[in-house]
Order: sequence, then C-alpha cells, then structure tokens
Amino acid sequence: MENLSESQKKNTFFGGAAILAASSLIVKAIGALFRIPLGNILPDEVMGDYNAAYNIYNFFLTISTAGLPVALSKTISEANALERRNQVEKVFRVAFLTFLTLGLISFFCMTVLSHQMADVVISNPEAVNCIIALAPSVLCVCIISSFRGYFQGHFNMWPTGISQVIEAGCKLILGLALAFWFVRANKPEMGSVGAIIGVSFGSAVALVFLIFVFLRHRSQTGRLRGSDRPDSSGVIFRRLLQLAVPITIGSAATSLVTLIDTKLVMSQLTTVFRTVDGLALEADGTGPALDAARKLYGIYSKTMSIYNLPFSMMVPLTACIIPAVSAALTRKDYRQAQRVSESAVRVGLIVALPMGFGLFALGKGIMGLLFPAIDTSIAGPLLSTLGLASIFVALQLLCNSILQANGMVNLPILAVVVGGITKIIVNYLLVGNPDIRIYGAPVGTLCCFIIIDVLELFFIRRGVRRPPNILRCVGKPLAAAAVMALAAWACFGLLTGPLKLSPRLSTVAAIGVGVVVYLVLILCLRVLSKEDLALMPKGDKIGKLLHIR
Repeated sequence: MENLSESQKKNTFFGGAAILAASSLIVKAIGALFRIPLGNILPDEVMGDYNAAYNIYNFFLTISTAGLPVALSKTISEANALERRNQVEKVFRVAFLTFLTLGLISFFCMTVLSHQMADVVISNPEAVNCIIALAPSVLCVCIISSFRGYFQGHFNMWPTGISQVIEAGCKLILGLALAFWFVRANKPEMGSVGAIIGVSFGSAVALVFLIFVFLRHRSQTGRLRGSDRPDSSGVIFRRLLQLAVPITIGSAATSLVTLIDTKLVMSQLTTVFRTVDGLALEADGTGPALDAARKLYGIYSKTMSIYNLPFSMMVPLTACIIPAVSAALTRKDYRQAQRVSESAVRVGLIVALPMGFGLFALGKGIMGLLFPAIDTSIAGPLLSTLGLASIFVALQLLCNSILQANGMVNLPILAVVVGGITKIIVNYLLVGNPDIRIYGAPVGTLCCFIIIDVLELFFIRRGVRRPPNILRCVGKPLAAAAVMALAAWACFGLLTGPLKLSPRLSTVAAIGVGVVVYLVLILCLRVLSKEDLALMPKGDKIGKLLHIR
C-alpha cells in the first residue's frame, strides 16, 4: 500500500466527511418526507404504537452498533497504515462475528420476548406487532455496521453513504405505501406495522448492496496477501471493546432514558385516565384507558418528528469540530482551538436558534400546516415547548464535540445520566398530574437538556485550557432569533385575527416574514465573522458575496 502524503490524507478525510455529511442530509430529508406523511396517514394512537416500538428498536440498535463501527474503522485504518493486510482481514472477521452475535441476540429479544417488551418495558401491549416487525431490521443493521466499519477503515465512505440513502429511500416508498394500503383496507391498527415493514425491507436491501460491494472489492484485492502475523482473536476482540465501550455507554444512556421515559409517560397517562376519568382498563392491559393514553402519546410523537429537525442539522458541523480542534491542540495552538470552538458554537446557534424560536412562536400553526387532522390545541403547545428544548439539544451536541476534541470523553456521559434522571423525575411528577398530563412530557425534555448544558458548559470552563466564550457566541444570534420570533408571531396573529386568513396560509406567510427578518438582522448585526465562514463549504465566496472581511 502506498503511503499517502499529508495533503492526500487531508483531502481523503475531508472528502469522506463531505460524503457522509451529504448522505446524512439526504437521509434526514427523506426521513422528514417519511414521518410527516406517515403522521397524516396513521391515527394518533397507531402513531404512538409506532414510536413506542421504535424506541425499543433504537435501544437495541444503540447497544449493538453505537461504538463498534467506530472501533472497527479505527482498528482497520491503523492496520492499513502499517500495511498489515492479514491483520485487516482478521479484524474484520472478529468484528463481523461480534456484530452477528449482537444482532441475533437483539432479534431474539424483539421476537420471542416481544410481548414482555410491549407489556413491561413500554406499557403498551398494542405495540407488540410493531416490535416484531422491527426485529429483522435490527439484525440487518448490525451486519450492515460491520461492512460500513470495514469500508470506512479503508477511507472509502461511498458504500456507507449510498447504503444509507438506499435504506431511507426503501423505507419511504414501501413503508408509506403499506401504511396507506392498510388504512384504506380499514385496518388502521396495522398501518404502523406496514410502515415498519418498509423499515426492515430498506435495511435488507441496504445489506444486499453492501455485500455486493464487499464481494466486488474482495475480488479485486483478494489475491494480495500480507506477510504479517495477525493478533489473536481475543486480543483483537478486547481492543475493539476498549474503543467501543465508552462510546456505547454514552449513547446507550440516552436510549435507555428515552425507553424509561416512554414507559413512564404511557403508564402515567393510563393511570390518570383510569383513576381520574374512570375509563376502563382490562386485565391484559388493554381498554379505553390505554387507547386514550395511546392517542395523546401519538400526538406527542408527531410533534417529536418536527422537534428532531433543528438539531439534526448539527451533525455535519459537529463532525468537523473534533478534527479541527484536535489538530490545533496537537500543535499546541490553544488560541486556534478556542477560535474554532467559538466559531462552531456561533454557527451552530445561528442555525438552531431561529428554528427553535420559530417552533416556539408558531407551534400551533406549524402542526396544523403539516398535520391538518391533528388536534392543534394539544399539539401546538407541545411543539412550542419542544422548540425551546431543541435549542438546548443543539448546544449539547456542540458542547459534546468540544469536550471530546479535548479528550474528555467520559464527562458527557455523566451529564447525560444526570439530565436523564431529571427528565424521569419531572415527567413522573407532571405527566401524572391530571391537570397537566401529556404537556409535562416536553417540559421534562426541556429540563433534561438545560441540566446537561449547564454541566457540560461547566466542564468546558473548568477542563479546557482556553475555553470558548459562550456568552460572546450567543448574544447576537439570540437577539436576532428573538426579534424574528416576535415578528413571525405578530404576523400570524394579524393574519388570522383582523385579516381572517386561513391558519395554514398565515403560517406560511409568518414563516416567510421570520426568515426575511432574521437574515436582515444577521447581516445588520454582523453576526458572522471571517473565521465562522472558514468552517463552511465555499465560505470564502460567501464572505465576498456578503462583504464579510
């Protein structure tokens, strides 16, 4: 294998990062095109079943795939750098068997133990078919992760990016088609199962694609044999676990909190409907009380699909923070590391603040625009509170990247655990209150991420040699976003009130006014600097266009 020059390595890294960032944005867009129409196709309670089952799926997926693909790609890239071809092949074999084992265990739990998962873990017996339908997907994705880690270890990001798009595209087309077909066939309770069949089918197609690419790659390179002696399987396995476990623990903590929260919200709502409203609950856990809880949780699930959008835009940015800050720290250029961190936080907040404040100001209108049949008197306030929470989630992702770049990988785990416990306590107290009910769930999310941000900012302040000045990053974007939200809210109120326009048309107009106001304020307040633009693709050209020097 030829040694790459420093320039070639840099181009390979940033080219791969660009591929993954582009595929991530495409997948997020497809995901929005899937979740929003699905929310209009499925009744509220059936959407609640879908989301509850998906939380179980995400937990098993996190345990199986959160850290191992990173560990695999790192281990393979290290072996490649030393031209240890036999080591590369053995690392992949060990990792593949590990992924396959984890996938089979997860598949077993989601099929054989599906009723226990539905009854005990999420307190929703009606979600059992959804859990079973997701089981093939978790098995396929585990195997997929081994191939993705293999290719990424060879600095080949194309198979990962294309397979992600294939997976999302199949889910979109087949999932929506089956959900629509079941609802039209007067079987709405099976609509969520149909959507999930699309998810599992997409995973299977993506797996077939990656196997094909892998076999073609092996046919081209398989004749080349190394002279190195690979490490034993036990040594390789322990090395993979050492790298994977810290990442897995951090991600699993978040998934576990979400899973506990799902059970808590469902059980508290069911209890309130049974004890306060007098709705019946059968011995098997089903009945009117459960149906009423499923309906409220379904409405909440639909707002969550919108809430996820703002901070999903942080993924490409956070992917750039770690290498940029790490490179500056390696050179002991602490001032540059501080500048990069501040620019990243400022650019991230420039994106997250207007989206979060926009959801807060126009929560009711946005839910009515995207889900015409939904009860906006319930969904609107939920989305407004979640809009504020999305800002703190975005800040948490930025802080995580700064801490990880500075070598503090365990502190974010501690912050997530404390925040998760806070969320569980708040939801227990508020959702179980008959006067609050489902409105307490987003408050718990908001409190959770406020606590996490406070802790992580404290860690950054105390642990980073030259910490970024967060207040300097927040001031101008916050002022611009607040004025934008006020303008959008006033526009919506004017159009729906005195002018008596339809809420949907008024929402579109209010969003347009908000965008124009925000862009004008960003330019007038000179929020962006030349250093900020350096983080963006074509930043120099954007700077010339906007006369930012």
